[in-house]
Amino acid sequence: MIATMFSIKNFLFKPKPKINEPYVTATTSFNFVAELTQMNIQFQETFRMFPDFVSRELTHNMTYGVYYLSNLVDSELLFQEILDRLIEIEERTSPEKLVDLLPIGQLLLDDNWYHMQQHILQGWTYIHISGYKYGLLANTIKRRERALTKPENESQILGPQIAFTENLETNLALIHQYLPNPDLCEIAINIGENTKTSVHLVYLSNRADLEMVTHIYNRIQGLDLGALLDATILVQWLEDNPSSAFPQMITTERVDRAIFPLLEGKAVIVVSGSPQIIICPNTFFDFFKSIEDYYYRWLTGLFLRGLRIVGIAISLFATATYVAALTYHYEIIPQAFLVPLAQSRARVPFPPLVEALMLEMIIQLLSEAGARLPSKVGQTMGIVGGIVIGQAAVQAGFTSNILIIIVALSALSSFTTPVFAMANTIRIIRFPVILSAGIIGGLGIAVSIAFLVLHLLRQSSLGQPYFYPPYSIENKNKRDGLIRIPYKLAPKRSVFANNGENNNLKGNTDIDE
Repeated sequence: MIATMFSIKNFLFKPKPKINEPYVTATTSFNFVAELTQMNIQFQETFRMFPDFVSRELTHNMTYGVYYLSNLVDSELLFQEILDRLIEIEERTSPEKLVDLLPIGQLLLDDNWYHMQQHILQGWTYIHISGYKYGLLANTIKRRERALTKPENESQILGPQIAFTENLETNLALIHQYLPNPDLCEIAINIGENTKTSVHLVYLSNRADLEMVTHIYNRIQGLDLGALLDATILVQWLEDNPSSAFPQMITTERVDRAIFPLLEGKAVIVVSGSPQIIICPNTFFDFFKSIEDYYYRWLTGLFLRGLRIVGIAISLFATATYVAALTYHYEIIPQAFLVPLAQSRARVPFPPLVEALMLEMIIQLLSEAGARLPSKVGQTMGIVGGIVIGQAAVQAGFTSNILIIIVALSALSSFTTPVFAMANTIRIIRFPVILSAGIIGGLGIAVSIAFLVLHLLRQSSLGQPYFYPPYSIENKNKRDGLIRIPYKLAPKRSVFANNGENNNLKGNTDIDE
């Protein structure tokens, strides 16, 4: 066991190699026929269903075969740095010497047919010299990506206004740009039998715990997927309890929200083709903290964070309290409030439980319809539809105006959660809480709270306790909890960090802890 952990430690925390650096290797798993004619037949047979496949022969002092997919390669790079250079070569050369003659950043010597096929499908160009049993792969991929923009789904006033894109190299470059630390390590893993999606596990070797990083790496490496298209799909495969309604990992499109957890000792997973970055592991309270809390002065951040916690309580229990009070507990209703409440419900033919569930479902339908419509139409539809339906429902006697106010306040409070996945969870949990309140009243709400706490205590996030307390009496387990405190009073180490000395920042104080 000790030897295994030592080998894993050497693998995970060895000096980080440069990503995509040029390298040269040769294998002997497939013996090609040296003649280019046979090579052309082989390629034409393999890529017969690709209309953009190009097979060219160049003859100067030697005969070269060039094979690529025209829709995937950078045409300017291909013609100027490869085809023109091959014609200019005056003397006979070998694939090894050709590596030094072509001004391409990534060149790979290989005779493995499967490797060639996969590289060509990604946009590489294969060059074969007549008379040799292996050739040269050149990286001529044309990068297609959108420009860096502001975050669409996690907008905020303060802090960096830049979001991740679908390009893996761009996302990794943004992380390195904001965190130029030599201890920043990356582990590259390919997932998906059909997509060959590149996944990078990023962490700070002097902060992240060895056992935690090893556990995350083994979980990713052990996945057997046919395809992986987005980070949100990978999250569902990595969760310790996929059947739970609560999200166990945070996905973000903000660069600064990915940097803060790295400094805290967590890991970040970057998936090729996805604008979302996975932060792991996480605790339940991490989903209610906004990165903007750290940009405000501590008193403002404390007030906003407390306001969100109050909003969560209102979203979960406001409608349920209304149903329980009108069904079983009239004595808790203030006397001055009884007359207007009775008047508002005088024409309502449904019991409070049915009335509340019907109105909650209407609110959720309006929210879902507004999210699926185009942005300019969706906002108008949500506002106008809510006003029209609410007013018509009251006039028709289907519901009371007091319940409309409570349900609207509950829906509004649920969206104060910074993480959208947790906001959806709160919207779902609200329905069983309302049902339990309508069946057994206040006892139902208490039982619901007990079940939620027990469920959260049983959960874990990649092996770490999900319902970890905000604070602990042990110095090594201190972390930023529900209370936003001044930086000078913040703990020096996080619960996720290892036990090594803190030598990253002057004064041994982290801005995120």
